[in-house]
Amino acid sequence: MLANLSTRPAVRRCAGAGVLALVLLGAGLPAAAADGAQPDLTRFYRQKLTWGACPGPDMPKDLQCGKVTVPLDYARPRAGTLDLALARYRATGKSEGSVLLNFGGPGGSGISELATDGRQFMDLTNGYDVVGFDPRGVGRSSPVSCGESGDDAQAKAQSADLAHPQAMLEQLRRAAEECARNSGPVLPHIGTVDASRDLDVIRQALGDKKLNYLGFSYGTRLGAVYAAQFPHQVGRLVLDGVDTLTEPLSEQGIAGAEGQQTALDDFLDWCTTDVACPFGQDRRAAGSQIVQLVHSLDENPVPSDFGGFLSGQDLVGAIGQALYSKDLWPSLERALASLVQDGDTRGVQNFTTSGIGLPVRSGRDQDRHPQNAGLVDPQNVPADNLPAALMAINCADDPDRPSAARLTKDLEDLRAAYDQASPVFGRYRLNQMLMCYGRPRGTDFIRDRVKDVPSAKMLLVGTRGDPATPYRWTEETAKRLGPSAVVLDNKGDGHTGYGSSACVHRRIDDFLLYGSLPPNGSSCPADGREWSAVTYSADR
Repeated sequence: MLANLSTRPAVRRCAGAGVLALVLLGAGLPAAAADGAQPDLTRFYRQKLTWGACPGPDMPKDLQCGKVTVPLDYARPRAGTLDLALARYRATGKSEGSVLLNFGGPGGSGISELATDGRQFMDLTNGYDVVGFDPRGVGRSSPVSCGESGDDAQAKAQSADLAHPQAMLEQLRRAAEECARNSGPVLPHIGTVDASRDLDVIRQALGDKKLNYLGFSYGTRLGAVYAAQFPHQVGRLVLDGVDTLTEPLSEQGIAGAEGQQTALDDFLDWCTTDVACPFGQDRRAAGSQIVQLVHSLDENPVPSDFGGFLSGQDLVGAIGQALYSKDLWPSLERALASLVQDGDTRGVQNFTTSGIGLPVRSGRDQDRHPQNAGLVDPQNVPADNLPAALMAINCADDPDRPSAARLTKDLEDLRAAYDQASPVFGRYRLNQMLMCYGRPRGTDFIRDRVKDVPSAKMLLVGTRGDPATPYRWTEETAKRLGPSAVVLDNKGDGHTGYGSSACVHRRIDDFLLYGSLPPNGSSCPADGREWSAVTYSADR
């Protein structure tokens, strides 16, 4: 999952009564469809999918693509529609239905991820069609963007002097306005509550009576919200790298900074045992050199090999992305050596873009966003879509909007807390938290109503050494969800467990394929294997 917020070059119910209600319930729609006070969603729940070849270069030949149409606004389903991009690998034998994947972010394209790293899910094709999707506002599904001018406004906001909070807040407000101007009508409807309702439309379009689902990192938030909204449609649902449902963004940022600092310390412990380490073999000095490098690049950004400049905060985002798997440590070591010794920015910027950035569209404005939006061609997905969607979704999910006066008053304390959490990642995480300023207040649904879920049993996987989603979030979320939550304790390291632990991989497959759940509180040992699994963690 990508961690960089800078986009400079450097992741329901149907109405009806009487006979109509009986027909809808018989078709597998939510039971609340019988409530005549609800908007009529019949046409969305009666869709039939058509699959074909996937557009774009280098797409796997056995990957099929399709689309499903959802309301722009579920409260006003006649006000406009969105098409959501889907992709699938067919079941190799008799299909028991589909398992839907979300790789996290928020803002990560499920289509791109399934195309590039789908091999690790091939065991699931023994019983399922394996389906990925681009959520609303992401990838080909009406992608949001902050535009080139919005990118500049965000960069200025992130580099603003915290000693002058009024100027910083003004830059943040301008950045929010640019994002709204460039994103179109999907922006007010981009949060997880709406995305969860989209999941249920997708479930029905796939022909499944229950939703079978595997979500990573942010995808666990989406899965938990679905379980709260549609508890009786939950099939076999797995949450790996469990997100918090209660902590405000300010506390999430501190937890993220602490986790990434721990991962960086582990990396430097390893790096300084190698003669090729660009920071030498003195471990204490190496930590100081990293801090000095970030500060130096913030004061004097260097020209980027991809155009523009590389700042210290850009570097921090790239390092954060590389720390999610130990498999990436040798590449990070080489990238940092190239930057420090030769001024070559390409290595670190490869971690920031992860190859999914596409050319930004120019001249976008609200008038170019139709109310009935079809899929965007792959080559027209904005380069800043992932960080733009990250901010939009996280802010839409968070009800806290401190006033300018409150932020000004608390800024020094916030900065001290973030710097204490990490001298490298503290400012970066603080900038992430502040980016919601100037945006509308988000929903309180997740914090207040996603709890005590009366669904089928769900498997929650927490990894002890996860730098992005701390293990305590797994325990806290399981307690909130109630008896339906079954916890698997992964004793290993890295972000999420499915791609880094053979034991976790097997336990998840056994549950999804055969319904076999491990005992609540059971564990998997650290096995030292990394599968190069990539899950977006921009939110974390």
